[in-house]
Amino acid sequence: MAPTIKRQRGVGLLGLILVGGLFVFAALLGMKVVPDVLGYFTVIKNVKATAHDPGLSGSSVSQIRSAYLKRSQVEGGSPVSSEDLEITKDGNEIVISFAYSKKIPLFSNVSLFIDFEGSSK
Repeated sequence: MAPTIKRQRGVGLLGLILVGGLFVFAALLGMKVVPDVLGYFTVIKNVKATAHDPGLSGSSVSQIRSAYLKRSQVEGGSPVSSEDLEITKDGNEIVISFAYSKKIPLFSNVSLFIDFEGSSK
């Protein structure tokens, strides 16, 4: 019995370049999109904290906007200003909602356009 020689198989150079390119593209996309998504989650957190603040239950709209502005300044700024908030009441509960769009330039003339919206409810 003669031993059979098996050829090793692996990733070729072209496959390695393609997979590497996909990883680089995903990393660049992530680096550009993640800060805006984290900013959105910060806005959601500030809106919910402001709406559920027991000290603001009988407050006016301007006082609620001021409380949101203070919270967003502590967090280091926000893509949503206090004037962009829509403040309503549902029974005794304050409901704060917002919506905004963000255009994220990716490369050359290609951009990503994301609509963000949220509510304290």
